Amino acid sequence: MGIIILLVIGGVLGWLASIMMRTDGQQGILLNVVVGIVGALLAGFVINPLVGGGNIMAGDYSASSLLVTFLGAVVLLGIVNLVRRGSVR
Repeated sequence: MGIIILLVIGGVLGWLASIMMRTDGQQGILLNVVVGIVGALLAGFVINPLVGGGNIMAGDYSASSLLVTFLGAVVLLGIVNLVRRGSVR
């Protein structure tokens, strides 16, 4: 059940990150959700332990862990845009 919640939260945060980066109509919902999920995973494993926040992978859905996960999705979406088009926007 935890992985389903993680996928849903990662998908929603990826969608919100794509709206923030203004790429929601260009790449398609599937790529945005996948980038959000991967960004959530990377941020949950790498960044959250470094800043002392809770780990979203362990079921800690606090504001700090969601913010770090959202920032991870934004950064990963920027990297994907840079590779695909040559500009971050």
